Parts: sequence; C-alpha cells; structure tokens
Amino acid sequence: MSHALGCDLVALSDIAESVEAFGERFLTRVFTAGELAAARGDTARLAARFAAKEAVIKALAVTDEATVPTEIEVVGAGVAPTLRLHGAMARRARSQRWGEIVVTLSHTDCHAMAVVLAEID
Repeated sequence: MSHALGCDLVALSDIAESVEAFGERFLTRVFTAGELAAARGDTARLAARFAAKEAVIKALAVTDEATVPTEIEVVGAGVAPTLRLHGAMARRARSQRWGEIVVTLSHTDCHAMAVVLAEID
C-alpha cells in the first residue's frame, strides 16, 4: 500500500492580516460555514484549517490548477478532526485512489500547521 502526504505551516499573522484586509469576503471564500463555526473567530484555528487545505493540495500534487478552498473542509474540532473533500478535489482524490484520509492540526502563538496522510488503494 502507498500513501500521499502533505504538510503546511502558516503564520497566524498572515491569516489575521487577510481577515483584517478582506473580512467576510476572505472568510467565506476560504472557509466553509462549518469551519467558521468550529473556529469561532479564533485566528489560530482558522490558520490550522488553512494549513490543512494547503496540505491536501500538496498531497494531491496540484501544481498549476486553480483550487477552490471550500472544496477542502476540516470537519470537527478538538482532538480528532477529519477531512471532507467536495467537487474537483474529491474527484481528484478518487482518481488517485485515495482511501482513508487522516489530518492533524496544531498551533503555537505564531504559527499553525497541518499534516495530511491519505492511503492509496
């Protein structure tokens, strides 16, 4: 069995600056309603979810294609979040024969990170 792996690190200040500059337009373009509810406006939680989206894109090896951030959704909060893929991202994962996907999120005072590991059937 093989795997696809992606990871990403995000500065909390980058997310805070985007929220300050673009407000709701940024938030609704990047995050689903469920992600916004789970994050409850916490910049570190938003940044971790953003990092997870980037980690999925890396694991899928998307290089020159536009992606829709809301097609990658971090579901749940707390100890064991999961990922839900929609639209083109779900189709790409199916075409690469992705099976189970695991995600881990973490953050400090200044950075958030995510690692995504998908089994390939």
